[in-house]
Amino acid sequence: MILKPQKMKTTLTSLFLFLITTIAFGQSETKAWVVSDHYLASEVGITILEAGGNAIDASVATAFALAVTHPQAGNIGGGGFMVLHTNKGVNSTIDFREKAPLSATPDMFLNSGGELVKGSNRTGLKAVGVPGTVAGLYLAYQKYGSLPWEQLVQPAIDLAKNGFPISEALYNWAIKINDWSDDKALVKSFFKNKAGKFLEVGELWQQKELAQSLIYIRDNGRDGFYSGTIAVELERYMKNNGGLITQEDLRKYQAVERMPLHSKFREYDVYGMAPPSSGGVAVLQMLQMVAQWNEKPLAPGSVDQIHFIAELMRRAFADRAEHLGDPDFNIGMPVAHLISKEHAQNRLRNLDMEKASPNIPNKYGQIYGGNHTTHLSVIDKSGNAVSLTYTLEQSFGSGMGSAKLGFLLNNEMGDFNPQPGVTNAKGQVGSAANTIAPEKRMLSSMSPTIVLRNNKPYLIIGSPGGRTIINTVFQTILNVLEYDMDIEDAIEFPKIHHQWYPNVMVYEKNRFSAEQLKLLKLKEHQLKARETLGRLMGIKYQKNEYMGYSDSSSPDGAALSY
Repeated sequence: MILKPQKMKTTLTSLFLFLITTIAFGQSETKAWVVSDHYLASEVGITILEAGGNAIDASVATAFALAVTHPQAGNIGGGGFMVLHTNKGVNSTIDFREKAPLSATPDMFLNSGGELVKGSNRTGLKAVGVPGTVAGLYLAYQKYGSLPWEQLVQPAIDLAKNGFPISEALYNWAIKINDWSDDKALVKSFFKNKAGKFLEVGELWQQKELAQSLIYIRDNGRDGFYSGTIAVELERYMKNNGGLITQEDLRKYQAVERMPLHSKFREYDVYGMAPPSSGGVAVLQMLQMVAQWNEKPLAPGSVDQIHFIAELMRRAFADRAEHLGDPDFNIGMPVAHLISKEHAQNRLRNLDMEKASPNIPNKYGQIYGGNHTTHLSVIDKSGNAVSLTYTLEQSFGSGMGSAKLGFLLNNEMGDFNPQPGVTNAKGQVGSAANTIAPEKRMLSSMSPTIVLRNNKPYLIIGSPGGRTIINTVFQTILNVLEYDMDIEDAIEFPKIHHQWYPNVMVYEKNRFSAEQLKLLKLKEHQLKARETLGRLMGIKYQKNEYMGYSDSSSPDGAALSY
């Protein structure tokens, strides 16, 4: 079953999506859902569930498939986070965030005068962190999977080897990377057909080199990526093109299972990702502030409610910038305090409902994260659930990678504070918690979340969107838990974003009235329009069944069930 509004397009792929969408709404009984940014990846996940796999199996297979079908963010050259719930009552997380290479230094992006070289932390191979995706997916499989590993990777190999039709959305992204990537050897072979010409919409895209890399991973598990052929070629490529990552970096990388963050909101148990993700802390902190708000209830979409949640965002992002980073390098981060009732009450004391709070750029306020990430949500018929967000950072990451291996590398080093000790109102921060160090994980905005009610999965949610992820996920959770919206309405509801610095409230273009914007300006908010915020993939228990929904802003996304 696919539940997602689609626009009719001329490609066969889009026609297929349109037809199955129009018949889907008549179905009612559902057992399991997979929601992702590409319908073929969702199909892979459903196939795994139908074969007897659990939600963890399906999420691993879907993630590998997205590495083929959604190269803007689906990856084996990046990293991310998984939040999971098992039907035996286990709640856990897998941290597979990238790490800084062993040769990384705090001043690696500065010139001789100690100034940041513009763009240096976002472009080129020095911007690449040691990838964590394969290690993370393999760790999740080892701890919680049920089917053979080979069965989870093979569908991605088949997609890469046999090809799939290029959608209009992917074609438009492909044109962009072809224009800006510095890696002409990779781009020359990446989006080209057998005749060497650029692929057209609807044309079959085959990725033979990526298929071979996935075969190494299928046959050797984690070691198929972090040693052997792939590791040797990555080191060679890095040395020849100015990168830092070595075989030793790859050999030493480990994904980590961590305890999830947990907080109560009303009758719900909310589980999120702990640092080095800042998402779980910020989302739970903002929900706690809503719970501690003692004034009259605020109607969703009202000017007062928009102002209120913008002020919550401002406070959460200020705390995020000051305190959070890699827990292995920052002992004693005050995470429990940040999500506590006492801290929420204290943060609300200076909240003025008549005007925006002043920003003081004396220390903190960072823009973290890129513009393109991807999320998938899964629930199986036994009640196991997964919320997984992973990324290359910007769309297509660094835009670089070995043509012999066929996959793109991240540019996640840009998520570190680039200039130690320097913070300004433009959004740059220099706090020590997120300063570059060898083997350190950079802070992230990714916010995969699972909400339980009566110890059963109630909401599985997450989103891409770089620095906006935290706030789009928070608002969607609030729409469901506080305002009892169905999953489609909660995801599609107009959203805003505020991150403390720059001191701007971003809002979705054409989703707010002129009167709303006028009144927000009177409250001294600085406003900036953006086409959309986030691309949420969610599953909610509603009307006595689970219902999945893929954000309408994801042109190739799909929510599938069986």
